[in-house]
Amino acid sequence: MAYLSIENFYKSFGKTEVLKGINLSMQKGEVVSIIGSSGSGKTTLLRCINFLESPDNGVMTLDGELLFDSNAEKKDGEKALRNKRLNFGLVFQSFNLFPQYNVFKNITLAPTLLLKDKIKAYKKELKAQNLSGKEIKLALAKFKEENKQAIDNDALSLLEKIGLTDKKNSYPCELSGGQCQRVAIARALALKPKILCFDEPTSALDPELTGEVLKVIRSLKDEDRTMIIVTHEMGFAKNVSDKIVFMADGVIEEEGSPKQVFDNPKSEKLKIFLHGVTNKDGE
Repeated sequence: MAYLSIENFYKSFGKTEVLKGINLSMQKGEVVSIIGSSGSGKTTLLRCINFLESPDNGVMTLDGELLFDSNAEKKDGEKALRNKRLNFGLVFQSFNLFPQYNVFKNITLAPTLLLKDKIKAYKKELKAQNLSGKEIKLALAKFKEENKQAIDNDALSLLEKIGLTDKKNSYPCELSGGQCQRVAIARALALKPKILCFDEPTSALDPELTGEVLKVIRSLKDEDRTMIIVTHEMGFAKNVSDKIVFMADGVIEEEGSPKQVFDNPKSEKLKIFLHGVTNKDGE
């Protein structure tokens, strides 16, 4: 059984049909790279997977749980959508860091906001136990402190992982593009998503900064992270991926192992695409 399964995804914007029946599956710990020309539907597919867009038709399951069904009678409210989005971490092309916050707060902000909801839920549990007001207050203070410490410790570990421990108190304007993108990766990981998604993670970077970001992504591959990567870095995709998906005109034109797709392409569209791109080794 597939870890992530997408069936028959369609998506249109006005009269423009962008996704035309996408079927995609992947296993836990697998890295899938999606390649294709601009306008092929890659980013729209990624946004649908992350609940930033709603497909017009289709079904999506993750780890045996139904996350989306276009035929469902009841549509998800905003709270349900937020909870479903937590299954996925999305790293954008343009970093999207909060400029008013330093690196450490950028990483810890979302987990800290989620902690507020956890505290409310824990308070309800405590009240159901018929504890005194003082006991509830003490228990809540301990719960908050332990969880806040765990968030901070996770952030420090992530900073070490991405090689930016010394930039903890720096602001985005004080960082290079490559450093900003590494912080964006750490921020996505801080929420412990089941699947980490990248939308052209190096497209906004100068060539000399690309390698440091790809190095971090490769290290995540070594940890058996489940990842979907929309990329134009063909050499990197070939080296890091378990499966390559080539999209063209809103459909999956061809998919297979990196060796199959890059060394023995069958689709004429794929052959033309590969001929027109410059291979890079991702280093």
